[in-house]
Amino acid sequence: MKGIIKTIIAGVCLFLAFGTASADTKFEDETLKYVITYKWGLITKDSGDATLSLKNQGSKYYIKLTGKTKPWADGLFQVRDTLISVMDKTQFRPLSYTKVAHEGGKYAKDVIEYSYSGKNVSGKATKYREKKGTTKTENLELSASGDTFDMLSIFYWLRSIDPASLPIGQKITATLFSGSHEETVKIWKVGEDTIKLRDGSKRDAWHIRFTFTSKGGKKTSDDIDAWISKDGKRIPLEIKGSLPLGHVCAYLIN
Repeated sequence: MKGIIKTIIAGVCLFLAFGTASADTKFEDETLKYVITYKWGLITKDSGDATLSLKNQGSKYYIKLTGKTKPWADGLFQVRDTLISVMDKTQFRPLSYTKVAHEGGKYAKDVIEYSYSGKNVSGKATKYREKKGTTKTENLELSASGDTFDMLSIFYWLRSIDPASLPIGQKITATLFSGSHEETVKIWKVGEDTIKLRDGSKRDAWHIRFTFTSKGGKKTSDDIDAWISKDGKRIPLEIKGSLPLGHVCAYLIN
């Protein structure tokens, strides 16, 4: 059960991070709230909550995602995660990324500072891990070429792209910096669906799929399916990811 609860929060972070954008895209301040549900056979249980917000701060976007388990799940494996990404509005590129995780009584913090030289992207990563009252610090250098983001900024980039203009199956590729390594993410349009929200209303949506691999091409996690609204805002409405037992879903509720 501990692994399930942790994956629930990790999955929603991957999903809600849906979007960095082009320099011509302008985002207004927004706050989106989600409930995270675990499903296995006839069992359906709301297990966590997440809030994604974007604020305009001068020439930058300040993006924040918080995720936490519900009280019943805290006794099994408590999770309190916060992800923050700061982006430059002009070139729509991430400047810094921070992840703070309190999971199962353990504390971890990852910080990435970005720098750019033409198409080359460097990330100065610092990892903090607390164990038995002692904090261990590790410094790493990350590198990539072309479109490079983190778990939050990549979703606003994607929200700048009109899925109607993409042929079904045509893949978009970018690089993700985590606290310790580089990953390749590929995203493509599966099709169109009408989905039912938790309040009973129905919305037309684009069905999008994600795959994640390491530099060597090995999958680093299961595929994730997401549905984003077909209106101009292209808001993430639902996410679904598989688990060893059952699957996890995140639903927009506000």
